Amino acid sequence: MKGVLLVNLGSPDSPTPKDVKPYLNEFLMDPRVIDVPKWLRNIIVRGIILRTRPKKSAEAYQKIWWEEGSPLIVITKRFSEKVAKEIKIPVALGMRYGSMTIKNALQELNDKGIDEVLLVPLYPQYAMSSFETVVVKTMEEQQKFFPKMHLTTMPAFYKNEDYIKVLAESIADGLNEFEYDHILFSYHGIPERHIRKSDPTKFHCKIDDNCCTTNSVAHNTCYRHQCFNTTEKVTKYLGLDESEFSISFQSRLPNDPWLKPFTDFEFVRLAKEGKKRLAVITPAFVADCLETLEEIAMEGKLQFEEAGGKAYKHVACLNDNDAWVQLMANWINTWQESNAFPS
Repeated sequence: MKGVLLVNLGSPDSPTPKDVKPYLNEFLMDPRVIDVPKWLRNIIVRGIILRTRPKKSAEAYQKIWWEEGSPLIVITKRFSEKVAKEIKIPVALGMRYGSMTIKNALQELNDKGIDEVLLVPLYPQYAMSSFETVVVKTMEEQQKFFPKMHLTTMPAFYKNEDYIKVLAESIADGLNEFEYDHILFSYHGIPERHIRKSDPTKFHCKIDDNCCTTNSVAHNTCYRHQCFNTTEKVTKYLGLDESEFSISFQSRLPNDPWLKPFTDFEFVRLAKEGKKRLAVITPAFVADCLETLEEIAMEGKLQFEEAGGKAYKHVACLNDNDAWVQLMANWINTWQESNAFPS
C-alpha cells in the first residue's frame, strides 16, 4: 500500500532561547549543514555559536511567531492537509529538525499499513544542506526502524514547467498593484564548498560566469545552477527583460566563501544605483519562514530603506496556494498510478 511523506525544514517549539537552542544544535550539528570534522563542528557550534545565537534567534522568531505557532509549521500543515484531500493515499508530515520528526511521520504511515512511501522534500532546488540531508535522514530512519518499508524520493522540481507556471503566476499575483523598478530573486545561501562537493564530475563546478550555463551532469546536483535556471524560466514566463531583475543569496556564516552576491549587499547597491521600488522573491522556499518573514520582509526592508529605497515588497512564498496544492496532488497521483515523476 502506498503513502506520501512530505518533509520540510522544521522549527523550534517556541520562540524562546530554551527551545531555540536544542533546535539550532540539531540543525547546525548536521554534517551536511556545517560539513567540517565533528570535533571542529563541536567547537564552532557548541563552543561558539550556541553561546549567543539562541537568544538572538529567539528574538527573531518572536517577531514572526503566530498565535497558532511557527509560521513554517502552520503553513506546511495547512498545505499537507489540503493535499491530503486531493489524493487517495495517506499523507504524513515530518520535519528534518525539531520535534515533528521524520521517524514519527514514518511511524504514522507504518501504522496505516503503508509499505511503499513517496518521500517529497519540500525544496525546489537540490542542495546537500537541504534536499540531500532530508533524503539521507529519512533513509536512515526507514532502514533502522521500518526495514520492510520501500522508499522512493521525488526529485527536485526546480525546472518543472507546471511548477514554473504556478510559481510565476503566484509571483504575478503578489506583484499586482505594486509598481516596482526592480525584482530581486533572493535564494538561501550555501558555502561554495558545498557546490564543489556535490559535483559528481569533481571538475565542472568552478563557480564562475560559465559553469552554470555549460551543460553538464553536475547540474543535477548543483544548487547554484538550479537557482539560476528557476529564475531564468520564471522571468521568461513573466516576460521580464534582463535589466528588470537580478539574483542574490541570503544568509551566511563568516570566515568562509559563500555564494555571491549577498542579498543584504544587493539591497544597498540597488538603492544607491537608483532602484527605489524593489520587489523581492524567495524561490528557495515553498513556505514562508524565519528567513523570508524576518530576514527578508522585515530586516531587508529596513536595509533597503536606510540605503535610500522608497518602496519595498516581499512576495509571499507559495505556502498553501490552491494551484500549488493541486500541482503537488497531481504529482502524487501520477506516482501512485504509474510510478512516474515530474520532469
